Amino acid sequence: MPSKKQQSELPLHPTAHVAPESSELVPREVAGETSFEDAIERLSEIVEALESSGLPLEDSLKLFEEGVQLARKSQARLDSAERKVQELLAYDEGGRPIVEEFDPE
Repeated sequence: MPSKKQQSELPLHPTAHVAPESSELVPREVAGETSFEDAIERLSEIVEALESSGLPLEDSLKLFEEGVQLARKSQARLDSAERKVQELLAYDEGGRPIVEEFDPE
């Protein structure tokens, strides 16, 4: 049976904050300019940390909150990208592409 990963084996994002003298993944503020790919990577780290044992309740709640914020921002970016794709692929009744200025919000 595979053993659970120890906290010291958790992958840390290069810019993740590490508590002094610890290898624990700690919560950090969700920046508005975080790329979609970075947000997904950070979400993976958070999920893995929450699934591991040994995190204090307060740290788990903070990581969960950060994860929810990242998930919401990522979903908004996906929704915006989907709207743009739909607009780019839109055609009128005559089969001509519909060309409009794209407003992401």
